[in-house]
Amino acid sequence: MIIAVDGPAASGKGTIARALAQHYGLPHLDTGLLYRAVAATVLREELDPAREADAVSACSFEDYLLDDPWLRSDEVGKAASVVSAHPLVRAALLNRQKKFARQPGGAVLDGRDIGTVIAPDADVKLFVKATPMIRAQRRHLELRKHGVLTSLDKVLADIRARDERDSKRTEAPMTQASDAALLDTSFLSIDAAVQRAIAIVESKTNATRASG
Repeated sequence: MIIAVDGPAASGKGTIARALAQHYGLPHLDTGLLYRAVAATVLREELDPAREADAVSACSFEDYLLDDPWLRSDEVGKAASVVSAHPLVRAALLNRQKKFARQPGGAVLDGRDIGTVIAPDADVKLFVKATPMIRAQRRHLELRKHGVLTSLDKVLADIRARDERDSKRTEAPMTQASDAALLDTSFLSIDAAVQRAIAIVESKTNATRASG
């Protein structure tokens, strides 16, 4: 079973995807980490994330880099949003993601274009969203926990700018697949959002079995 979980930053898609993977005993890939790894490599080598050639040169990173805590930082996240807009970067990482999705037994992947580009034939697709302010509040709290002092207004501006880049890019823009179930987590607790996601998966798989 392949489960595709898409949505904007801080919508809760990563938490939901990890919970679904644990619930169904499936491997999980946060595809955003791939772009963060590219961004981190660009930053460490003092290259320009806005320059496509620089970003492409950073795409051949080793898997161990995905475990680097720095990848979760806001600095790397902003650069990742920039490098992910480059068509050649997306092309370079495409096969890596498709191979993960198509491993025996299935997988759970979360990102921006899983249900539309990486695994358009996924058994279940979810598009997770929340209001920009709710997402900014979540990210602001997360940053404060990590000792990063910044204003809520700045975080909200960053969230809106990232949404703009992700949805307006020419290559694989963030969009809800026509057959994806919408899950709005704005006013749901983590547990409630996860239970709603599991219910969506169960409903979809039961319908598939009934029709098959």
